[in-house]
Amino acid sequence: MDKLILRHGAALKSKYGTAGLARIDAALRALVTADRRRGIDTLVLSVDEAAAMKAQGLAPVARTDAKSLKAAIDGLAGKLAPHYFLLLGAQDVLPLVPLVNPAYTGDDGDADKTVPSDLPYACEAPYSTDPARFQGPSRVVGRLPDPPGASKPDLLLQLIRAAARAEPLPREQFHTFFGLSAAQWQASTRLSLRNLFGQAEQLKLAPSQGPRWSKAELAPRVHFINCHGGDTSPEYLGQHGDDYPVAHRASLLRGRISAGTVIAAECCYGAQLYDPKDAGGHLGIALSYLADGATGFFGSTTIAYGPSEGNGSADLICQYFLQRVLAGASLGRAALEARQRFAGERTHLDPVDLKTLAQFYLLGDPSLQPVGFASHALAKTRAFKAAFAKVQDRGVRGLRRERLEREGLNLGRSLPRLRDSQQAPAASVEKVLRAMAKESGLDIRQVRRRSYVLQAAKQGPKVPARSIHMLKGRRTNGQLITLVATEQGGELLHVRRLHARGG
Repeated sequence: MDKLILRHGAALKSKYGTAGLARIDAALRALVTADRRRGIDTLVLSVDEAAAMKAQGLAPVARTDAKSLKAAIDGLAGKLAPHYFLLLGAQDVLPLVPLVNPAYTGDDGDADKTVPSDLPYACEAPYSTDPARFQGPSRVVGRLPDPPGASKPDLLLQLIRAAARAEPLPREQFHTFFGLSAAQWQASTRLSLRNLFGQAEQLKLAPSQGPRWSKAELAPRVHFINCHGGDTSPEYLGQHGDDYPVAHRASLLRGRISAGTVIAAECCYGAQLYDPKDAGGHLGIALSYLADGATGFFGSTTIAYGPSEGNGSADLICQYFLQRVLAGASLGRAALEARQRFAGERTHLDPVDLKTLAQFYLLGDPSLQPVGFASHALAKTRAFKAAFAKVQDRGVRGLRRERLEREGLNLGRSLPRLRDSQQAPAASVEKVLRAMAKESGLDIRQVRRRSYVLQAAKQGPKVPARSIHMLKGRRTNGQLITLVATEQGGELLHVRRLHARGG
């Protein structure tokens, strides 16, 4: 089994009626046929239908039950071992898992009590709302969304049909980029773009640019965006001091996006799926991109973080995703490899990095390969083509999945877990942190602290007694600032400052 498309017939029928569901199923049959031509064996499975799930030895999934969906995916992974899981629909069709936000500090700080996430579906660990249990992703998972609350299936049909038509494009068509940044964060964004493309000359800054971008400006097939985003908002904002102008607007994308475009957005709520009725009838930016021909969107469901200079958290996971896409990976493999690299490069995941791992997810068919890669000379011979004509990439893909599964399992077994702690920092550490908070423009009387300890994984290395302290506060312009410090033996080992990408 190469690809498993999970649909919830009852939820789709409730949204779109019997006729709408029939149209969706017809489009899915066409996608299965297109996948077969691409060498991908695809099965569409109705997770709510008792007979279909009984045939797999599993219980059906209730409509809004993330726990049941997680159990079903775990069972299907064990029995069918698909190379790709495609979740069909938004969270009102197939739910996201409401993970507890490890960086939550109350309504005046990081107000996200939960982090809606697809990460648990990519992990072998059983259902939980503790994000620390999902530090070892090993499965390729993506979501082809529809608008929450929709009553007509037109957009979902459009996205399914676009996935059926999609083909890899030459690497040369991805040499240029559309880069957009809040002016306040341009140093960080320029570094990200140099890491991806070797230069950042085309970077657009808000203010004073945007949001009325021309078709030529939006034509590049890679978009990298580092702006402010907001809950249930169809806009991204720039920033310079206290000025927060609109930098990107969903309604202005129509007719301007090149087919096959791939986007990574660091913004808070950058890939949030919401009912358009809650935003004046406007789709979010992520869905608007897909509706206009983009192939994949990698972004966050909640408040995200990164530094104003240098790279960290959202900067890194977005870079890693695009690097793998540009190297010829499928969208889903790029997302999985980005998650694994992000988690694997760290001794431990602090509360902000743990939230980052949980909140970024893929919108798009995970099996699609946007960028074609150059074949080795042997692959061009007649003997090679004859030998692999019926399986194409399947054998090599299976080897890659073995490696990725091993990497994920090793991460899950070895990374220490974050646990809440009531222990205050050592006096010398607290003094330094308070001074840093003050120099960061925060009113120390309004700063909130949350502390943690690290718990060694059962099969991981021993972890010295080590504490993590997170301080959050807002500047006079309302911007949320976070200091994350690592303490060991009363000594300050490491500290970093992060800015919320909106919120």
